[in-house]
Amino acid sequence: MEDTLFSSQVKRPLADRLRPRTLKEVVGQDHIVGDDAPLGRMIKSGKITSFILWGPPGCGKTTIARLIAEHTNLYFEQISAVFSGVADLKRVFTYAQERRANQGKGTLLFVDEIHRFNKSQQDGFLPYVEDGTIILVGATTENPSFELNAALLSRCQVFVLNRLNEENFEELLQRAERELGKKLPVDDEARRFMKETADGDGRYILNLAESVWAYAQPGEVFDKDSIVKIIRSRAPVYDKGRDGHYNLISAVHKSLRGTDVDAALYWVARMIEAGEDPKYILRRLTRFAVEDVSLADPNAVTQAIACWETYDRLGSPEGDLAVFQLTAYLATAPKSVGVYKAMYAAKDLARKTGSLMPPKNILNAPTKLMKQLGYSEGYEYDPDTEDGFSGANYFPDGVKRVKLYHPVERGFEREIKRRVDYFDNLRREKQKKKGIEDT
Repeated sequence: MEDTLFSSQVKRPLADRLRPRTLKEVVGQDHIVGDDAPLGRMIKSGKITSFILWGPPGCGKTTIARLIAEHTNLYFEQISAVFSGVADLKRVFTYAQERRANQGKGTLLFVDEIHRFNKSQQDGFLPYVEDGTIILVGATTENPSFELNAALLSRCQVFVLNRLNEENFEELLQRAERELGKKLPVDDEARRFMKETADGDGRYILNLAESVWAYAQPGEVFDKDSIVKIIRSRAPVYDKGRDGHYNLISAVHKSLRGTDVDAALYWVARMIEAGEDPKYILRRLTRFAVEDVSLADPNAVTQAIACWETYDRLGSPEGDLAVFQLTAYLATAPKSVGVYKAMYAAKDLARKTGSLMPPKNILNAPTKLMKQLGYSEGYEYDPDTEDGFSGANYFPDGVKRVKLYHPVERGFEREIKRRVDYFDNLRREKQKKKGIEDT
C-alpha cells in the first residue's frame, strides 16, 4: 500500500503517533521525569502522591500523566475540567470509595485543565485527597498560585514543565522523519522558522510538519514564505485571562520602572498583538503614573488620563498610538515612590492611632458647647500669617510627629523636597519661639 498521510495505516494524527511510550522519550522535561529527578524518583519508589503539572501548551503534561498511570497499580481515571461538572466529580469519588472498600485498590485521578474548576469544585477534592481515596494529578497551563485554592495546593507537589526549545523541536522533527521514512521537504531557513513559530509547543510543530508533508508536491522544497502561507496567521501563545496575561503586564511594569523605553514598547506591542484590551493596558499605565512616577513628574497622570480619553474617542487601531505614546512618556519620566511609601506609612500610623481626636484648636466650633470645650481656641489662619505658615501641629495630641513623606532628588520632586525641607525648618523655628518642644 502506498505510504501516504491519508492511507489507512496513518490516519492517526502525527502528534498522536509520536506520543512517547516511556518517560525517557518525553522531550525537554528531564529535570522532572529523569531517573534522578523528583518525579522520576517518585515513580521508581512506587509511592505516588498528589501533584500538579504546570506548563505551557504542548510541553507533555497529558503524556506524562498517562505514562505515570502505566507505572502504577492504581486504577486510572481521567476527566477534563472543561467538560466535567459536580455530578461527574461525585461519580468519580463514589466509584473510588467503592473500589477502595471492595478491592483495596486506590485511584489515580488525572484532571486536565484543572484550573477551569471553580473554588467550590476544587474544595470538593480536599477530603478525598486528604484520606487517600484518590491520588490527584492535575494538569494546568496556569500559575497554580493564582488559579488553585491554597488548601488544595498545600496537599500537592507542583512540578514546573519547560516550554520546548529549538533543540527539542529538532528532536521531534527527526522523530517525525523517521516515522514517515522521509525528510521534511523544507530548506534550512524554513525549518528554523517552523521552530520559531511553534513558540514552545511540541504538538503545534508536529501538526505543522504534517501539513507541510500534506501540501508538498513530489520533489518540492518549501521555503519560509511557503510556510507562512500554510500558517496564515498564528497569534502568540497568550490568553488575556491566563498566566501569560500576568507575565506580560509584569514585563511592561518592570521595563517602565527600569526606564527601558524600547523594551516597554515591545511588551505593550506583544499584548496588543495578542488581543489584549488596550483599555486594560491604559488602566495599568495610569496606575503606574501615580505609583512609580508620581510627583517626580506630576504631568504623568495628566498624560495618562489624556491618552485614555484619546483612545476612548478613537478606538482601535487609531487609538493604539495613544497607548504607545503614554508608554514612551512613562518609560522616560523620572521615577519616585515617595508618595507610595508615604501612603502605606500613613495607613500604618492611622491603624495604630485611629481612635485619637484631632487637636481641639483645629476643630470648628459652630455651637456654644463646643466653644466652651475649647474647640477652635488658639487656631491660626495660616494664609493670614506673616509667612503664610503658622507652624502649628496638626497631628493628634500625644502623637509624636512622624516623617511620612520623603521626596526624592529627581524630577519635579526635587522642587517639592526643597519646599518640604523649608517648611520643616520653619516649623521648628516657630515652635521654638513659642516654647514648644520639637515634636
